[in-house]
Amino acid sequence: MTIARYVQHEVLAKFAQDHVNLSPQRAREYREQGNRMRDKLEKHIAAHPGYALVKMLNAGSVAKGTALATIGDMDLAVYVKRAAVPEGDEELVEWLRDRLRECYPQLDDDQFELRDHCVQLRFRSHNLVDVDVVPVLYDGEPDNVGCLIVRDTGERVITSVSRHLDFIRARKGVSPSDFAQVIRLLKWWAGELKDRDPSFRFKSFMIELICAHVHDIGTDFADYVEAMEAFFTYIVTTGLEERIAFTDFCSASDLPALTGAEIEILDPVNPENNVAASYTRTHREMIVTAAAEAHDALADAAYATTKGRSVEDWRDILGPTFAGAV
Repeated sequence: MTIARYVQHEVLAKFAQDHVNLSPQRAREYREQGNRMRDKLEKHIAAHPGYALVKMLNAGSVAKGTALATIGDMDLAVYVKRAAVPEGDEELVEWLRDRLRECYPQLDDDQFELRDHCVQLRFRSHNLVDVDVVPVLYDGEPDNVGCLIVRDTGERVITSVSRHLDFIRARKGVSPSDFAQVIRLLKWWAGELKDRDPSFRFKSFMIELICAHVHDIGTDFADYVEAMEAFFTYIVTTGLEERIAFTDFCSASDLPALTGAEIEILDPVNPENNVAASYTRTHREMIVTAAAEAHDALADAAYATTKGRSVEDWRDILGPTFAGAV
């Protein structure tokens, strides 16, 4: 397809810089916040031999470099000794809250909020973001491999924060600034859809992995218009009925048999974990329909005879804040 006449790569890059991206300063502040929390935990562990929390690692979109300006909280993974924790999920979260209280006695009780499969630390300073502390059951395996409780299903699955970051870094190594930027633009698109319809589901991890697959099969992410078009085209042409899997940490022969799930997007760290396992046919069809509508809007924008028409098409994709000027 011909590159959009009025809305080209440079326009999307400017929009991303002004509206979509978490600013470098804020990203640095959030990373520093996570590092301070990690340092405090490490000091507490050193002062209390046998403490059941082992280590804390920066995780999620801030660590990956895919965070949006609208970020509401940050993820930190806390590795806990498997033998020391309760078996039940609810009991585990309550237990983690109590351990965090020991480590951060300066926080009030109402700053520890129990959530599904994590504890949120709520900070009152406007310079600090709330932090979701996610427990990872750990037996000392290398590469920070442990067991995570999946938010959607409550299932306990093998994961590795370090390997997930390595997976993203490998693609960023090929497309240093563009890979993460395309992910951020598409996360913004999905966020606009969720604002319009709360029943729309398309979690960020799935977007990251579809982008990785589209990148791996040869799409050049250096042009954001073409990269977004390739993303939408892939979803529409496959209907998300084609399995997505990776061989960064396993061989193709180690991939499991097809499960018959409505969508199969396998976690590159643990191919036994289908990250879309909880998605129904309705969810899949809503994603495919949204991608088709975005693809149609992008195509119309490419051949629009006026700038106003092109900008309106892109507003259908990226929302009303899109202005269409460099």
